[in-house]
Amino acid sequence: MLHTNDIHSHFEETSRIASYVAHARSAIDPDKLILVDCGDFLDRARMETEGTQAAVNRAALERIGYDAVALGNNEGLSYTPSELESILGGMTIPYVCANMKLLGTGRPPSWMTPSLTLVKKGVKIGLIGLTAPFDEYYRLLGWEVDDPIEALKTEAERLRPEVDVLILLSHLGLRQDERIAAVVEGIDLILGGHTHHLLETPLIVGSTAICAAGKFGAYIGRLELELGEGNKLLKVTGGCLATDAFPASPGMDKLISDYGERAKLKMQRRIATLSESMASRHDAESSLPTLLACAIRRLTGAEIGLVNAGQLLEDLPAGEVTEKTIHAICPSPINPCAILLRGDLILRSLEESLLPEFQNKEIKGFGFRGRVLGMLCADGLEATADLKRDPYRRIQEVRVNGEILDVEREYVVGTLDMFTFGVGYLELKEGRDIRYFLPEFIRDVLSEALNDPRLVEASKSPRWHFIDEL
Repeated sequence: MLHTNDIHSHFEETSRIASYVAHARSAIDPDKLILVDCGDFLDRARMETEGTQAAVNRAALERIGYDAVALGNNEGLSYTPSELESILGGMTIPYVCANMKLLGTGRPPSWMTPSLTLVKKGVKIGLIGLTAPFDEYYRLLGWEVDDPIEALKTEAERLRPEVDVLILLSHLGLRQDERIAAVVEGIDLILGGHTHHLLETPLIVGSTAICAAGKFGAYIGRLELELGEGNKLLKVTGGCLATDAFPASPGMDKLISDYGERAKLKMQRRIATLSESMASRHDAESSLPTLLACAIRRLTGAEIGLVNAGQLLEDLPAGEVTEKTIHAICPSPINPCAILLRGDLILRSLEESLLPEFQNKEIKGFGFRGRVLGMLCADGLEATADLKRDPYRRIQEVRVNGEILDVEREYVVGTLDMFTFGVGYLELKEGRDIRYFLPEFIRDVLSEALNDPRLVEASKSPRWHFIDEL
């Protein structure tokens, strides 16, 4: 059994995986081999994926010849159901997911099934898929998401009597996989993903083996399933192999290159034309992230807009701005949101924003595809600070739309969904009445704002004022 997870459109590693799979198929009876992926095969931070509407990912899956694929959040949350139907409809490789259905019909889409059964050398192998339940996000996109463990119990109870071996393709994360192994009967093997965990050899919990191959295609899992009398699973052995030991696949390299050229052509589309450049700095206020704060405040109808400057990776030069340019400087698949947040939490976040340890903090995951957190850029408020004072005592005054910040009052803040997961500026997670704005990514919001001369001009005015500069 070969398994991958969380490749995230790392196509160089995908090429080596293709090479290894081809080698394995030449050495192993095809009727004794199963190849699966456990979700997040794609990532819209990669230009080839963004510019081909994930056609390159579908083509790669089909060329490698997977038997089944679990639905990851980077598939389910990056596109609407209708877009996924266009991308995956008619695909010969089934996606398996037992805890998601379309809101309108209460059924899975054409390209997805709760489970499937493969027959290899007379052995019936059941595969069930589960994905992480980002309930509110999925509801806004048009999905109904069930509790994964309850969905698994129902599907396993139905399927277990019909198969010899029952395998879960999980995009839930290691903790959930361990919990499932402890509380759900009848699961022989869990192949996992989502939390990017690498299990170099199988982890045994009760009678269930748990395996996972890390992230970004750096590893591929290879397992041997030893069967006994009546095709009962006796033992799972094997582990993960580093893919950097494998050669690239020329055929896969050509496929990726061809789709890359298509993506470049598509992403030459002009988004806007700038009369002058717009700067982006992670450690100081600058016009481009301020423009994003303005745009998110407007979109969400908030009193305040707050974004971290690290979302935008480069300056925008004067002249034509293309889709490719916007994608390059703002690759993160992050959505806007609105929250109700107390003034004291806003103030503390602004104080943290002045500290190098926050500005330079490296962030991984939660949709963030940048490098460092960066300071907070704002719209709807102005802050006056004295950098010579001690940390957390530097801000002398904050005004929200001209009025002094009330530390006990709640304000409507337009910001980024990643903060609601508790990353970066942790006080922003304390916001309540969260409203997510989907399916827009923040780069879509920025693209629209670049065509609004009033917003562009407004972004040049400082929101931060420093006493030694006054």
